[in-house]
Amino acid sequence: MTGRDRFLADVDGELAAIRTSGRWKPERVLTSAQDGRVHVESVGEVLNLCANNYLGLADHPALTAAATRTMNTDGYGMASVRFICGTNAHHRELEADLAAFLGTEDAITFAACFDANGAVFEPLFGPDDHIVSDQLNHASIIDGIRLCRANRHRFRSGDLDELERTLQEIRATSSAHVLIATDAVFSMDGVVADLVGICDLADRFDALVMVDDCHGTGVLGPAGAGTPAHQGVAHRIDILTTTLGKALGGGMGGVVAARRPIVELLRQRARPYLFSNALAPGLVAGARAALVQTAQGDERRRRLHRNAERFRRAMVTKGFELAGRGHPIVPVMVRDDHLAGALADALLDRGVLVSAFSFPVVPEGTARIRTQMTAAHTEADIDVAVDAFVEAADAVGWAR
Repeated sequence: MTGRDRFLADVDGELAAIRTSGRWKPERVLTSAQDGRVHVESVGEVLNLCANNYLGLADHPALTAAATRTMNTDGYGMASVRFICGTNAHHRELEADLAAFLGTEDAITFAACFDANGAVFEPLFGPDDHIVSDQLNHASIIDGIRLCRANRHRFRSGDLDELERTLQEIRATSSAHVLIATDAVFSMDGVVADLVGICDLADRFDALVMVDDCHGTGVLGPAGAGTPAHQGVAHRIDILTTTLGKALGGGMGGVVAARRPIVELLRQRARPYLFSNALAPGLVAGARAALVQTAQGDERRRRLHRNAERFRRAMVTKGFELAGRGHPIVPVMVRDDHLAGALADALLDRGVLVSAFSFPVVPEGTARIRTQMTAAHTEADIDVAVDAFVEAADAVGWAR
């Protein structure tokens, strides 16, 4: 057997182990636009409870029209990175719109927020500096911190006492830069971070604050400006990252919003910015249209949160254990990997599309069905979903 054969055999073995463990993640093929209801290949129309399409803008005609018009005039793609010949006037206009929307001096866009989080740490922090990260931060934050040479620290998720002790220990020996990095909304759990408490500690210990608000932008705060605005601390956040791929139309793109010197340094030093193609003009135009709809979307946000509360209330009444609070991410805790997968399959049989989350996406022993409400759902849709959960749980023999 050659080295290549042994390698492929090892890969096959790893795949078999994933299947056996119940942690295989199937991809359902959609044959329609993203919406509250979608068509799944070989299944038909189903109720969609697993998209980040919070405001229901992914198929909004204003977005698709803006994208189409701009592709007709500016082409399909930029075919280059920004500093060579990849910057279009639409990019700068979008970044100005984003800065105004998020309440910062400037903003810079990336292909995705994974790239934004991967870009933000290495150019700004060196070996004498310290980054203190919430234990449950998104993988992109974790990877981004690994790419820089700063000293790394973790605190238990939401444990501000441990964060305080960590900051005390750092300040006892160092006067270098300290950054606290956190998700604003922990997407696996539907929990909103205490940004007020974090900012208070940052002030006490002369630290900076970086917040990833991918699941808060468009969803929380006045005019959908996000979690920091919702908690009244937008002016106290030093670096904000977010995405164009969730509430803001569901397309592609990541964002870093901050004071102008920070953004300018990222333009000069951030590797995912310097070595990746610029966003396609159509995506940029669609994102600008999404910002308009988001700022005018108070009724959509009210409907979104009513749907989440209706689902949460009914599911608790039916005996399900739920995680999260204060956000339309509503995880249904199953805890067993095989059972979570079987439940997702049984729900699809009953016309409801969900995804089972298991290790390594969530910690061992915390498998769940993460449901996500949208403004595109009706009250009747929510009731259908609850009934389907009850039937599916009975069908797989889950004594909840």
